[in-house]
Formats: sequence, C-alpha cells, structure tokens
Amino acid sequence: MKLKIAAALAVLIVAIGGVFMSGSRPTAPDVAFSTLQGQRFRTADLRGKVVLVNFWATTCGVCIREMPALKATQERFQARGYQTVAVAMDYDPPSRVAAFVGLNRLPFTFVLDRDGRIARAFDDVRLTPTSYLINRRDEIVKKILGEPDFDRLHALIDRLLAEPA
Repeated sequence: MKLKIAAALAVLIVAIGGVFMSGSRPTAPDVAFSTLQGQRFRTADLRGKVVLVNFWATTCGVCIREMPALKATQERFQARGYQTVAVAMDYDPPSRVAAFVGLNRLPFTFVLDRDGRIARAFDDVRLTPTSYLINRRDEIVKKILGEPDFDRLHALIDRLLAEPA
C-alpha cells in the first residue's frame, strides 16, 4: 500500500513539475466581438492588456450580484492596462442586456454573443458566470467558475499587470 501511495505521489510531482517547467498556457481563442453599440474588435486587439472575459446573463443572480465588484475592479486597474469584457450569453435578449447596462452605468465593454460562437470558442461556456483572465500575451491564466474571490483576483491582476508584455 505504501508503495502505491509513493508511486502515485511521484507521478503527481512529475506531472505538476512538467506543467510548471513547460510554462505553456492555453492561448485565448481568436474571436470577433460586437459591442452593444455595434463596434467590432477581435481578441488580438486586446493584446498588451490584462483582460477578464466574463460570461454572464441578466437572468443569473450571481452575475448581477458580482457586477458592482467587477465595476470596482475595472476602475481600480484600468489606468494600468486592464479591461473587462462582459459577454452576454446568446439566450439573453439584446434589449434586456442594453437596459441593464444603461441602468447600471457599468464602465466596461459589453458584447453580445448573438449566436453562441464566443461561448463555444471559450471552452463551450454554458454556465454563468464563467470568467477567463488573460495576460498581456493572450494566454489564459485562470478560468473562474462562479463569483470570483475578488481579493485573490485583484492580487493576480496586480501581478499580471507588473509583468512585461
């Protein structure tokens, strides 16, 4: 039994070491975004910034509850090259999304995923909220299911903003 545990631990240590040694992270998918105002941009246009891509819906209570903290995060870090991109799910009516954004005066970019292509490109997102933190080199650093621990998120954003592009 001890031999099996030792062997399992050795495999785990080698696997973890391989991840850290390789340093490779998945790259953010190249997708086209369309804002509520009809402006278009691609993931590549965000290169050089630290970006949080947040999938949300107006029918998601946790999504609505986390919006003030996302707003505070945007305001805290935007001057240093941070951007939040809030992606409304394809089942969310554009008029409802626009009304929510207008009522809450949120300072970040809202896009509509009208056909679900953005969600599919980001690991087929189906649950909201789901967020992806992307570094300046377009690498996905963290996937967050549910509401983030904002203290930890802020520490990670701060660290990523201090790294060179």
